Amino acid sequence: MLASQANTRAQAALLVLIVLQLVMLGALYAQIPPHPPRTIPLFALAPFLGVSIAVAGAAMVLGGTRNGPGTLMSLLAAGLALVSFGPQKWLDPAIGEIWPAVLVAETAVIALVVETYLGRVARNAE
Repeated sequence: MLASQANTRAQAALLVLIVLQLVMLGALYAQIPPHPPRTIPLFALAPFLGVSIAVAGAAMVLGGTRNGPGTLMSLLAAGLALVSFGPQKWLDPAIGEIWPAVLVAETAVIALVVETYLGRVARNAE
């Protein structure tokens, strides 16, 4: 029962990241302020968001934090989300407009990390 609840929380956190990144992608394409830039120094943002969404979706399909592959993909999804919503965004000039997304995404990332840790502790106790 507890493992099922933990997995549900992990999948909910992944869904939060997927929705937020889809909204970002839509704002980018529609150029609705405050939209993300088309490119950043390392890459174009739309393909990166596509990868981030795909990895989070794959993590959900693989079971969230229920097993090793799902946990790995969940942590990768969390790390990718931090590129767009990480602590560096609190210094962004547009923070007054984007703070709800940043706060919720960071909360989802924290939830994934906590569920990963708790899942590992539970598996080691068995």
